[in-house]
Amino acid sequence: MSSVIPTTANLHQYLLVTGNYWAFTLTDGALRMLVVLYFHQLGYSPLEIALLFVFYEIFGVITNLVGGWLGSVLGLNKTMNVGLGLQIIALCMLLVPTSMLTIPWVMSAQALSGIAKDLNKMSAKSAVKFLVPEDAQGRLYRWVALLTGSKNALKGAGFFLGGFLLTALGFAGAVGAMAAALLVVWLFSLIMLTRDLGKAKAKPKFSNLFSKSRAINFLSAARLFLFGARDVWFVVALPVFLASALGWTHTAVGGFLATWIIGYGAVQSLAPFVTGIRQGRVPDGRVAFLWALGLTAIPALIAVMLTGNIDPEISVLGGLLLFGLVFAVNSSLHSYLIVSYADADAVSLDVGFYYMANAMGRLVGTVLSGWVYQQAGLEACLYISSVFVALAAILTLFLPRHNRHG
Repeated sequence: MSSVIPTTANLHQYLLVTGNYWAFTLTDGALRMLVVLYFHQLGYSPLEIALLFVFYEIFGVITNLVGGWLGSVLGLNKTMNVGLGLQIIALCMLLVPTSMLTIPWVMSAQALSGIAKDLNKMSAKSAVKFLVPEDAQGRLYRWVALLTGSKNALKGAGFFLGGFLLTALGFAGAVGAMAAALLVVWLFSLIMLTRDLGKAKAKPKFSNLFSKSRAINFLSAARLFLFGARDVWFVVALPVFLASALGWTHTAVGGFLATWIIGYGAVQSLAPFVTGIRQGRVPDGRVAFLWALGLTAIPALIAVMLTGNIDPEISVLGGLLLFGLVFAVNSSLHSYLIVSYADADAVSLDVGFYYMANAMGRLVGTVLSGWVYQQAGLEACLYISSVFVALAAILTLFLPRHNRHG
């Protein structure tokens, strides 16, 4: 019985990891909204705004791949703290005069931020595996869902914070305030996080980065298309559409997207209960397929409503609410499955590989979000989103289908 009851030390470390992740995510969400709204205000086109995030996503891909290996060699506490430190540097890079905020400079700052975000994320998600016994899959699912959901709720709060701070303090004031707050969190994390958490018993070979199980390969590919489906319309196209086509203010755009992501995060946290954890059911590949299938038609339906001249606010807001509910469960299922599939002595390697695919999906979605919106509008972004979700659903058909009980 003791093997399935969390020890005080493990619970303490889980709370530290989660709090660290929360603080980072709040600034990450705020920074993204600041960059989108501020550079739109300066007259940048949707494609140019999307390009500001290209290095963020490209370096996220690389970081997840290499960061998983670093985590297994150095320990997850070190990679998490390095991520926090790099985010502080990235924020400080944006404290230059407006004339120096050129596309190459901002892309470089975003590159550091992308490295920071994915080091922190990979470390947090991997760490949970070491804090839950192997025979407590139900609790693992709940803890991963809580970590993932609460993170996205804080990211949503960050979107609102970014829009609010831009209005209240201006771009430089907002960035400076976030850098100072994150510095305090970083110093606390350096002192409190357990040393060598997640460090592999035997030093893994770098070639192990690409040696994955069939389940991890298919789940990673599905994750790529799932997050590409979200970001192809959510990252650039949606906030620009709300600001330009509907005439919303910066605070209104940030507040709405914040509310959406907070709700999305709450649903992620509740996903275990939605999928039957109270009846002892832990999800498998079949459950992941059914939820992806349910998501497929929603973006296309929003596009049809827009094309049919149905009130754009009703179409987008109502459709986005439905999309968020179903997407949140899909994301939470994937997050549990990768931690469950991961090898106990190489968790960060497997989780890093998986989030590399996640970052690749975000990269593709981000670039398409700016380019497709500029060329063909929001409806085209939504149709591409439906195609991507369908591909994710097909890939989940190849995942294991035996239920494990927690």
